Amino acid sequence: MTTPPFPAPTAAELAVVSAQLGRPVRGVVGIAARCACGNPTVVSTTPRLPDGTPFPTFYYLTHPAATAAMSTLEATQVMPELAALLETDDDVAVGYLAAHRAYLADRAQFGEVAEIDGISAGGMPTRVKCLHALAGHALAAGPGVNPIGDLALARASWSPEVCRCDTPGAALRDETDPSA
Repeated sequence: MTTPPFPAPTAAELAVVSAQLGRPVRGVVGIAARCACGNPTVVSTTPRLPDGTPFPTFYYLTHPAATAAMSTLEATQVMPELAALLETDDDVAVGYLAAHRAYLADRAQFGEVAEIDGISAGGMPTRVKCLHALAGHALAAGPGVNPIGDLALARASWSPEVCRCDTPGAALRDETDPSA
């Protein structure tokens, strides 16, 4: 399980995340989960971006194969199925509320932002709105913390245990070593 505080990300890790996203990273404070090869899979971000924008998504899924897998689940109507569990399975609903609270507590370690007070991500604690956010939280916090994120990961065509990176281990290379 990985929870804050995280070690500061290296320049190499930020470069990998920027390549994964296809844009420069913003407000990254740590690598919250990694691929089997060591590359970032989930980053944690400040609750207020450097430009002042409130940003509730503390755990942000960045790995292209993981994001594609969550998009596929969303496109195949898995979200309504998982949302129905909140109405029919008390254990899932209670676990999801606890996940929401844990998410807020993790983010609060990096500051409070009035505009997003009480707002976590992915629809928690009452809806299933974004599997990307829920899977990111599940990967960062570990199994058993976010039941909906865990279920989404179990259904996904991607696993953090199998590297599907374009450049495996790129974040682990020493950028000052020309042979790396």
